[in-house]
Amino acid sequence: MGVDYYKILQVDKNANDDDLKKAYRKLAMKWHPDKNPNNKKDAEAKFKQISEAYDVLSDPQKRAVYDQYGEEGLKGGVPPPDAAGGPGGATYFSTGGGTPFTFNPRNADDIFAEFFGFRGGDGGGMRGTRFSSNVFGDSMGGGGGFDNIFSSFGGGGGGGGSFGSGGGFGSGTRKAAPIERSLPCTLEELYKGTTKKMKISRDIVDISGKSMTVEEILNINVKPGWKKGTKITFPEKGNEQPNMIPADLVFVIDEKPHSTFTRDGNDLVVTRRIPLAEALTGYTVHLTTLDGRNLSIPINNVIHPDYEEIVPKEGMPISKDPTKKGNLRIKFNIKFPTRLTPTEKIRIKELLNG
Repeated sequence: MGVDYYKILQVDKNANDDDLKKAYRKLAMKWHPDKNPNNKKDAEAKFKQISEAYDVLSDPQKRAVYDQYGEEGLKGGVPPPDAAGGPGGATYFSTGGGTPFTFNPRNADDIFAEFFGFRGGDGGGMRGTRFSSNVFGDSMGGGGGFDNIFSSFGGGGGGGGSFGSGGGFGSGTRKAAPIERSLPCTLEELYKGTTKKMKISRDIVDISGKSMTVEEILNINVKPGWKKGTKITFPEKGNEQPNMIPADLVFVIDEKPHSTFTRDGNDLVVTRRIPLAEALTGYTVHLTTLDGRNLSIPINNVIHPDYEEIVPKEGMPISKDPTKKGNLRIKFNIKFPTRLTPTEKIRIKELLNG
C-alpha cells in the first residue's frame, strides 16, 4: 500500500472524523516547523506527512480510493470504471457533469490554517516563513511565546473563524440547502452492516476561481441495526459557487422489502400459514436467518389466531449496542376448512368436548 496514512496519524482503520481531528491536532502542534527551530528540516517533512495523511483520511472520497487502491492508486489516478459501475461497484450519483478523479493534495499550511485560524504570510507553502510576523510576533524571547501561542489552540475545536476569501467562509456568505438522496438497503445489509460506495459528480472552484467538474467516491459505512430514515451527512459536498457555502449531501437510509421478514423497530416479524390440524397438534417453524443460519423452532402450544411465538435475540441488532438484538416474532395465519361433513362435525365435537 506504500505510505500507511493510518500509522502516520496513529489511528486505526475505523477512525471517525473526531478521531482524525484529535490525532491531527495533537501531531500538527507537536511537529509544526515553527515549533521545532532546532530540527526544522525533519519537522517540516514530518509536518507535511501528517497533513497529507489527514487530508486523505478526512475526505471520504480520497479515503475510499486509498483504502481500495493504496497510495499508488490514489496518486496515480483511479482505474477506469468497470462494468460493475467503477471502483468497488460504486453507484454513480451526479450533482452536475463529470470528469475522471485525480488526486489533488491540499497545502499543509492551508490545513493547519483551517484548524487554528492562521494562514501563511507569503503564500509559498512550506517555503520560507509560513506565518506573517503579526501572528507570532517578533519579540518572543527564547521561544517561550511560541509555546504559549500553540498551547492556546491545542485543546480547541476543529476550526477557526474566517479562513480568507478563497474558502467561502467569510462574512456575507450563506449555505446552500442540503441535498437529500435515498440510500436503499436490504434487510441483510442493515442486519450485518455494509459499505456502500456512491460516486458523485460536482462542480468545484480552483484557486484561480475557475469552475471545474470532478467525480468523487463517497464511502458510506452502514452500521448494523440502522433504521429507515437514518441520515448520513457529507458536509459541503454540493456544487461550489461564489459567495455560497456548498450544500451538505445527505443520504437517507431506506429499507427494501424482504420476501420473508418485516421489521418492527428492532424486532423481525415472520408470518406462517399453517393448517388447523397442525395449529392444534403442534408445528415446527423452519427458516433461514438474515445472516444465513437455519433455525428450527418447535411450537407445542395450541396455536390460536392471535398466537405469537417470541424468539429472544433473533431480531435486528440494536445500533447503539450491536451485541444486543431485538426479538423474532412468529405470527400465524391458520387455514380453516371450508366445509365439514356431519360425521366430521360429530367427531370434532367429541374430541374437543372430551
